[in-house]
Amino acid sequence: MFPAIAIDGPAASGKSTVARIVAEKLGYTFINTGAMYRAMTWYVLSRGISPADTQAVIALLPEAPLEFGKKGAVSIVLYNGRELTDELTGTEVNSNVSAIAAIPEVRELLVNRQREYNTREAVVMEGRDIGTVVFPSTPFKYFVTASEEVRQARRAAQGQQDSIAERDRKDSSRAASPLTQAPDARLIDTSDLTIDQVVAMIVDDIRTKTALL
Repeated sequence: MFPAIAIDGPAASGKSTVARIVAEKLGYTFINTGAMYRAMTWYVLSRGISPADTQAVIALLPEAPLEFGKKGAVSIVLYNGRELTDELTGTEVNSNVSAIAAIPEVRELLVNRQREYNTREAVVMEGRDIGTVVFPSTPFKYFVTASEEVRQARRAAQGQQDSIAERDRKDSSRAASPLTQAPDARLIDTSDLTIDQVVAMIVDDIRTKTALL
């Protein structure tokens, strides 16, 4: 059984950057599950389907030409063999990804794909339901967050104008796998911490727990 490191948290908490660096330091594969939901959102929009039309979205799932692979030690999403990059961060995708991620059938499909990575290798996986749904039994769970003001500023610095408060509301109130801290996850508030400090906290904790297993 390969180790699975679960790093959850709200938008702009720093979890993706932290997870990627933690994976590098441990020699594990970094899985960005947000990119998977964004890719599905982009595909739905590219087909002219409204994310609010749940049945139409579900009907697209069996034929979606999306592949979930790797480039080096980082997960990527391919569309008809082409890697998706800038397509995943557009304004329209930002505005609609929460609606797509709230559809249970979408989550079931992508959670299965996420778990497949761990059948082959050790992973550091970031998202919103990794510790609660994807890998509920892993002893390595971290919930990375920051104040709303800090996260909104980070979002603006990235050139994104979506509302952090609205993203939080949608992600936390959806019926399917809502954003929530697992009871046994370690809470890390990054508001006043550097990325290196957060990474060091998590890596040290993982190594301590590994030695005790």
